[in-house]
Amino acid sequence: MNNKNDYDNDLELIKESYDRGIVDYGKKDALSYDNLPGYITNDPDYPKYKIELEIGYEGSKNKGIKDYLSPTKDMKFIDLGCCLNLMFYGYDNWQSLYYGVDISPETIKLLERTISKRDLSIGALFCGSIHETPFDDNFFDIGACIGVLEYFEKEFVEKALAEIHRIIKPNGKFVLDIPNIKSPTGRIMMLIEEYMGRPDKFNMLSQEFEDVLQKYFEIKEKGKNSADTMSVVYFLKCKK
Repeated sequence: MNNKNDYDNDLELIKESYDRGIVDYGKKDALSYDNLPGYITNDPDYPKYKIELEIGYEGSKNKGIKDYLSPTKDMKFIDLGCCLNLMFYGYDNWQSLYYGVDISPETIKLLERTISKRDLSIGALFCGSIHETPFDDNFFDIGACIGVLEYFEKEFVEKALAEIHRIIKPNGKFVLDIPNIKSPTGRIMMLIEEYMGRPDKFNMLSQEFEDVLQKYFEIKEKGKNSADTMSVVYFLKCKK
């Protein structure tokens, strides 16, 4: 069983990795998805990973996220593990009021500079973990958590789901994903994340995850071909 110190260690690794990625961006010796070591690029499953990355995997830029959430100007949207979605994936053009949570202080600083430069109006940014947020119960109408749960084992994942459930309104819509640990391309993704200094520790098969998930959310839809892809996307409605 994990304890708080385990969580703190995991969160610190993730924070340091993403901080380093922003500070070192563009440097010759920076860790990069474009300059991976041979033990990864020579793996027989790496070409499958590259193909899926180019034509299948969409992450936070998945158009289905916005289509499902249907953001309107009277909605509050929470982006958990927000990274730079506001900068690169069009979240700044959504009508809903944007709130972001990320563990990386450097990420938050960069977002704050971007918001100021573009003169954007948002709700708030919070530097911290997705399993302990400062928001009131039933605060958000819609939300997403993409590419985040992969870094944690079952006990933390359950805490994160409980926190998401707490801050989303009854019948609120939410989208999240998990890595497919049985997929060859999912295995490559986990190798890459470990190389980047933030090991994927997710240890749940899809059915086990869904058994936990359905305590809090109704699964409205799953991403297509989820048995073969590197991640499984869930389109949810909050049960309360």
